[in-house]
Amino acid sequence: MNGAAAMNRNRAVDWALMAYIVLAYAFVFAPIAASFVFSFNSDRFPSIPLGRFSLEWYRAVAADPLVWQGARNTLIVGVVVGVVSTALGFGAAYTDYRYRFAGKQVYLALALLPPTIPVIILGLAMLAFLSRINLSGNALSVIIAHVVLCAPFAMAIIRLRLSQMDPSLEPAAWNLGASEWMAMRHVIIPFCAPAILGALFITMAVSFDEFAVAWFVSGLNETLPVKVLGFLQGQVSPRINAIGTFVFILSMALVILAQLLLSGRGTRTAARE
Repeated sequence: MNGAAAMNRNRAVDWALMAYIVLAYAFVFAPIAASFVFSFNSDRFPSIPLGRFSLEWYRAVAADPLVWQGARNTLIVGVVVGVVSTALGFGAAYTDYRYRFAGKQVYLALALLPPTIPVIILGLAMLAFLSRINLSGNALSVIIAHVVLCAPFAMAIIRLRLSQMDPSLEPAAWNLGASEWMAMRHVIIPFCAPAILGALFITMAVSFDEFAVAWFVSGLNETLPVKVLGFLQGQVSPRINAIGTFVFILSMALVILAQLLLSGRGTRTAARE
């Protein structure tokens, strides 16, 4: 009897936790789902009952050259930021894994600091710095600002992967005649490949979604989130729902790809062990 009662209590706790998780996700994603639904609504203002199903706002977005310019800027900035941030993050993570030196804790704290700074303060600081070196107001300024913001994410992801690596693998490669670069190419990079790709997708997603820092430093080279902010400052436009749906789907696709890479690799590693 006691065992059955305990099982019933455990089952009740499991169901309660599951219900809590479902409610939490519903609370978080309900506004996004509403935006998705209203993007297909023929009415100009979001209201219930809904109007007829329509692709009018998607056609309006597709016909707007400013939106295409913002999308192009977002894509270029996101890809470059992803590649550069991942490269810098890998270097910083490998330095932490490979070397022991004085002030290492300070090095790690500074490397992981930018995401903890409020974006308004970071945007103002980047604007002041880039203006002094005559780089403010172009796509390069957005890339620099986003690399500062995104590189710590890449470092954290790759650093976690390196912490799972057997420390004897790299010295074993050296003992077998491999140079440091050969060991890096044939041991470190293959082991970190899922984390490297995951960091690339995550940093691209962060860059695609970020608007506060980009708003300060982009000038006329606005990214798509900054364009949306401009729409909001002007008049309420249903095009915002269409653009938001596109950006959300793209960002979520990148995050899901990163998660599949990281969790899939971890599952295979655990199975081998």
